[in-house]
Amino acid sequence: MDGTWRVHKPPGVTSFERFKEVVSELEVRAGSRLRACHGGTLDPFAEGLLLVLVGDAVHSFEALHRLPKTYVADVRWGIETDNLDPTGAVVREGTVPRAGLDEALSAFVGFTEQVPPATSAKRVGGERAYARVHRGEAVELPPSRVYLHAARWLIHGDTWSRLEIVCGGGFYVRALARDVAARLGTVAHLSRLERSRIGPYVDEPGLHHGGEPGWARPPSWPWP
Repeated sequence: MDGTWRVHKPPGVTSFERFKEVVSELEVRAGSRLRACHGGTLDPFAEGLLLVLVGDAVHSFEALHRLPKTYVADVRWGIETDNLDPTGAVVREGTVPRAGLDEALSAFVGFTEQVPPATSAKRVGGERAYARVHRGEAVELPPSRVYLHAARWLIHGDTWSRLEIVCGGGFYVRALARDVAARLGTVAHLSRLERSRIGPYVDEPGLHHGGEPGWARPPSWPWP
């Protein structure tokens, strides 16, 4: 069972819940307890590729964090929620932008200073920021230096746009939607988020709908 396993996390469950489900299945196959961790958290509302590291593969966690990740996201214009995703409460409303979207997005390619969402897994005084927010505490996080390899709009609807990005570790797509909207003089949140790739590891239809974990045999480089 040792190695890197690809699984699909559906929306509505946490990464840890999906991780525990997969590890339990692998432990039944192995007939013993397994040392394991997962290779990068997805927000509960998000879906997509989750890597489960078993045995000696747990030592590759930091290397996986540095790999580029590919996301597809739907940006809902004109509405901002308190957590920047569809599960939050509406806190501000604005207009739907009709021009300048390409220029606004391109401004964030490369290295930038990004303020993480207050409801993120960043630690504040040894505690997750989201835990403090859920208790009603005000949380202000300092900006982090992040890297966006590439970004493009895939399609535009009446009130939303679909975005595809390739980013480095520690990048928050929710924060990108907030910042692009601010550059356009409005507000936004993510209505959908899917992680389709981590470095050479790809989410595939066979992993969806509770399918079995897939042994991760990465395709040939280069990437992307």
